[in-house]
Amino acid sequence: MPPVEPPDDETALIVVDVQVGFLPCGSLPVPEGDDVVPIINALARRYATVVLTQDWHPPDHLSFASAHPGRAPFETIALPYGPQVLWPDHCVMGTPDAAFAPGLDIPHAQAVIRKGCRRAVDSYSGFLEADRTTRTGLDGYLASRGIRTVHLCGLATDFCVAWTALDARRFGFAAAVIEEACRGIDLDGSLARAWAEMEAAGVRRIAAA
Repeated sequence: MPPVEPPDDETALIVVDVQVGFLPCGSLPVPEGDDVVPIINALARRYATVVLTQDWHPPDHLSFASAHPGRAPFETIALPYGPQVLWPDHCVMGTPDAAFAPGLDIPHAQAVIRKGCRRAVDSYSGFLEADRTTRTGLDGYLASRGIRTVHLCGLATDFCVAWTALDARRFGFAAAVIEEACRGIDLDGSLARAWAEMEAAGVRRIAAA
């Protein structure tokens, strides 16, 4: 696996959802999720352009199992935009669970993209909500900064990182995922599927050093 190449002015780092809710202490814990924090802190210092994404849900979001009586977390249901995994309540806007992870130290990050803010539509990707038409504005921000390549890291590999990487390709960016700086949930084989989908889309897998 090739290492991260020295980033140039046309390369941005996207740090995906490194939030309390996805740490081992959070409401939707990603195993070893806290291990990525020091790795990402060190990586981010190499990049002039860094964007953070942040899950930011209303308390009655339709992706929450609690919004569907009789349903349990990790079941899948059909919503108007397609299949939806039901999650434990997590990253509710304005709560400590939605805050960035303690110790995440990227003071020069210039943009925060909040996603999943609309009750009826989930948003794994930092570029597009789950209806696959509503943009977050990230593609326009990167284009306006002259960015052509994105490197991605964060939580979780097989959901928000993968969807963001795939949509980066959809919008014409070269994309690479920094494997050591991510952790996955691996729900019924989702991690292997995500890596296969990313490889098929031209997303590279690279090492942190």
